[in-house]
Amino acid sequence: MSNVIKVAMADLNVVTAPDTIRTSGLGSCVGLVLYDDLRAIAGMAHIMLPSSSLSKQEKMNEAKYADTAIPALLTRLEKVGARSNSLKAKLAGGAQMFSFSTGNDLMRIGPRNVEAIKLKLGELGIPIVSEDVGGKNGRTIEFDPASKKLHIRTVNKGSVDI
Repeated sequence: MSNVIKVAMADLNVVTAPDTIRTSGLGSCVGLVLYDDLRAIAGMAHIMLPSSSLSKQEKMNEAKYADTAIPALLTRLEKVGARSNSLKAKLAGGAQMFSFSTGNDLMRIGPRNVEAIKLKLGELGIPIVSEDVGGKNGRTIEFDPASKKLHIRTVNKGSVDI
């Protein structure tokens, strides 16, 4: 009997097969999956913003920002037996949900989230196996650590596995 573990916005969690892990409502947010290729362990973070330097709160939610969510997810994965040297990444989301005529870089949250995640994964030496990012549509994603497939449902576009 397998369960679907849900990850809320600005949250993260880990799962082992046969359970799967899911997040929905990915617009400019990015769903990042880190998984151990050998152990059927996976973690998912629903990342809202590129940098924790944008945080105004005294007690910061580390799952909300790319630069803090990825190390936090890594720590959680290692606690349940994942080995950092066999981790791989898949990501989805980072849509540009609204068009702005100003060209203000601050409004490009989706693309900036994707850039920040790729930068952090590069620093940590975690390869990105596949991605479905950008566009203008929201997504729901579910990862199965047994098959290593990321199932993506995109609003008005149907489903794909990567």
